[in-house]
Amino acid sequence: MDPSRTERLPVTAAVLAGGRSMRMGVDKTLLPVGGETLLARVVEVVSEVCAHTIVVTNRPEQIAQAGLPSDTPVLVDETPNQGPLGGLVTALRETPDEWVLAVAADIPYLEPEVIRALWDARDGALVVVAATESGIEPLLALYHRDCLPIARRVLASGRRRLVAIFSEVPVVELSLEAFRAADPSLRSLVNVNTPEDLAEVRESESEEPAHAQGPIVVRDGDRHGGRMPVERAVTVYMNDVEVATMQATPDDLEELAAGFLVSEGLLTEREALTSIGADYKRGLVYVETTEEVPDELTYRKRYITSGCGKGVTFSSVGHARALEPVPAGFAVKASVIHDWMRAMNEQAVKYRDTGGMQACAFAGGGKVRIVREDVGRHNAVDKVLGRVWLDRLPTDDGALLTTGRVSYEMAVKAAKARVPIVASKSAVTDLAAEIAASLGICVAGYVRGTAMVVYTHPERVLSEKDA
Repeated sequence: MDPSRTERLPVTAAVLAGGRSMRMGVDKTLLPVGGETLLARVVEVVSEVCAHTIVVTNRPEQIAQAGLPSDTPVLVDETPNQGPLGGLVTALRETPDEWVLAVAADIPYLEPEVIRALWDARDGALVVVAATESGIEPLLALYHRDCLPIARRVLASGRRRLVAIFSEVPVVELSLEAFRAADPSLRSLVNVNTPEDLAEVRESESEEPAHAQGPIVVRDGDRHGGRMPVERAVTVYMNDVEVATMQATPDDLEELAAGFLVSEGLLTEREALTSIGADYKRGLVYVETTEEVPDELTYRKRYITSGCGKGVTFSSVGHARALEPVPAGFAVKASVIHDWMRAMNEQAVKYRDTGGMQACAFAGGGKVRIVREDVGRHNAVDKVLGRVWLDRLPTDDGALLTTGRVSYEMAVKAAKARVPIVASKSAVTDLAAEIAASLGICVAGYVRGTAMVVYTHPERVLSEKDA
């Protein structure tokens, strides 16, 4: 191994932990993941690579509970409550090194090689920032200490975003190809903003590899039929404003965009939609509507991986509980739910063939009417609900079926679509059940064989003797 890849870099890693965690509802930096807090996890990684590590926060008394090494300096923002730029100013002022690595405190999978890739890309710049398909990542970037007077001037002008200084200094962008070379899975881009994000990360941490029961068989992928799930970047535009880029299976893109925008509350009136079209070759979807795009989305875009459910409006748990409950009245026999699940499985060809897809279906009027598949379970749900919305299908006697885990955000999607029953072959999270119970949605998990577990509103699932 090249010795230069094991030596610490002459960099001060500044872990910025000054956010208010509004979408999580509690201080997310103190949440445990894999036996340690998120903050401690990030500090541990950057300390392996950087000569010095500091934590910048507005809440030093709470950070004391994070389980950090005793020699980790904790600094208070020079200008409190001024966002990441305020934290960067503090770090640039205090660094003993020429360079500061600004990194968020909520990225559990940061790869050390990404930091080294940023360092290798300096090439005379004062800022080195990772660039992805969704844009640049200013909270995973190197800043030279010569940026301090510029950052202070920008902050004094009332601007608080890190990117506000980029127009005034030489900037080098680490390409996505270079990022992938350091982190092929792009897991360093995963952050924890919502309870759903936290559930995803904790589930990933808890998965244990299966013990081999016999000889291990290694097959040549090129000779194994090529049955691999397809994943591409899909960018959604609403009224010519780039709203989000998501990783998805490039099928049924109009439905995906419609379902996504409806679940985000950006499309509300079906009559307001004037057109929707997709460029399948380039993965672009254009939605035209008489409804306006919120101002905050005009200046911000969002990258959404196929494995998570982050939206762009970030509805809070409190917002979800305030949604109008789904009307009571519709009930269905347990055997019918099983029939619907089998019908979905029969039509979900890619789900069966690749082993790496998720399927979702809508059952209404007594039968399965729509089945869609995607590498992401949230995408599959959006495709189905997008088709329901576009076709103006009634949902008061409907059910949403899925092969994937039912999470908090999926329960919210069902509530916004006014679907009274959600059923899954997989698990149901506790928060999903709590939200579903308050919104009048029946949620059933582990619908397999002849059994199921009904977590909320069991009166909507009838036994054969009750039917």
